Amino acid sequence: MSQLVRMFLVVFVVAIGLMYATVYLNSSEGYSGGNTLTVYNWGDYVDPELIARFEEETGIKVIYQTFDSNEAMMTKIKQGGTTYDVAIPSEYAVSKMKAEKLLKEIDHSLLPNLKHIDPSFLGLSFDPQNTHSIPYFWGTVGIVFNPKMVGDLTFDSWDDLWDESLRNNVFLLDGAREVMGMGLNSLGYSLNDTDEAHLQEALAKLAKLTPNVKAIVGDEIKMLIANEEAAAGLVWSGDASEIMTENEELDYVVPKEGSNLWFDNMVIPKTARNLEGAHKFINFMLDPEVAAQNAEYVGYSTPNKDALAFLPEEISGDKRFYPDKELTERLEVYNNLGPRMLSHYNELFLEFKMHRK
Repeated sequence: MSQLVRMFLVVFVVAIGLMYATVYLNSSEGYSGGNTLTVYNWGDYVDPELIARFEEETGIKVIYQTFDSNEAMMTKIKQGGTTYDVAIPSEYAVSKMKAEKLLKEIDHSLLPNLKHIDPSFLGLSFDPQNTHSIPYFWGTVGIVFNPKMVGDLTFDSWDDLWDESLRNNVFLLDGAREVMGMGLNSLGYSLNDTDEAHLQEALAKLAKLTPNVKAIVGDEIKMLIANEEAAAGLVWSGDASEIMTENEELDYVVPKEGSNLWFDNMVIPKTARNLEGAHKFINFMLDPEVAAQNAEYVGYSTPNKDALAFLPEEISGDKRFYPDKELTERLEVYNNLGPRMLSHYNELFLEFKMHRK
């Protein structure tokens, strides 16, 4: 065999190997098109039975991948190496992704079930015409607490967290916007405040909270509080619901000074190849019965007004997770503060964490 033929065979074998590798990577890392749909979501944030039902009803195979932060999700989509057809970012991430042209417009004519969304959850500041996002879940940030461990404290005010009786007895979730927002709200300021004097005032007040802070943690906060490792914790409402399912002694409240009203949303990233399938999936998740089943599984509040009829009364009638207008009017959506200010919030939060050591 001549050297030229041998070289040709080597190149041919390598090329075939690369082709199969590409096919494999595409299938495992989010290849979409035809009868395949890649959904990029938070962990355990959809009922697996609904994925199976969607596949059965449409014949579309769903590849379900997860992320643990909006920033990680945005970075992956911005890189563009992986195809995602539907993603579930939070509201401030939607605003940022729109500005950076990371999203495709959504065709409302392909979403007949959009009519089931409560109008008060549409047309919000981060996407005024809902051209790029559709509400998925919503909730609040507040305090979950164990009444038998906190004496007379009711946490009607954020200031209760600073009570000296809670020394080494409070968990905080590991989020700059949430913790800084709590500090700002406790002083009567907006959780979107960018006034440096107000930010420093909030940081100084948070420093006084450190004797009460047992730990700043991630997802493990749910297990720790359910197991009564601390008397109270700063949490998202969905986590509070899950914690309270594990330990019925616990309660949840949003303090009177106000807090965050957050939304997670269905979007179609710029990487999408299966646009028809993406719209089918979004419309499927907007079906009232589907939305109700998903809300019951996940534990977060659904923006689907017609889904409430399919939820047990103990869920849909629970004012802690479906609060009345009087409370929601005191809540704020996180604004996209821009990279410089977001970085500053993170720096202040890091300074607070370092102060604890």
